[in-house]
Amino acid sequence: MANHKSALKRHRQSLKRSERNRGLRTRVKTVTKKVYAAVEAKDPEAARQALSLAERTIAKVAAKGVIHRRAAARKISGLARRVQSLRAGA
Repeated sequence: MANHKSALKRHRQSLKRSERNRGLRTRVKTVTKKVYAAVEAKDPEAARQALSLAERTIAKVAAKGVIHRRAAARKISGLARRVQSLRAGA
């Protein structure tokens, strides 16, 4: 453990940030699961609404630097593809 005053502060900050980032990553997983659930239920309207919420959430998390912007783009693209396939299949 650090002994310098600045190092102790830095450690406290890192703990706070990691806690906040964990919550944001969990939020991304939750909204992703909602999109998957709507696609499984074959409900195009619910899937579109869930996708819209997921896109906003993932973009915000990427903007904060919690996940990489390309990882965010990959997640959004995959979700959009699933929702689109639901529309094509119907």
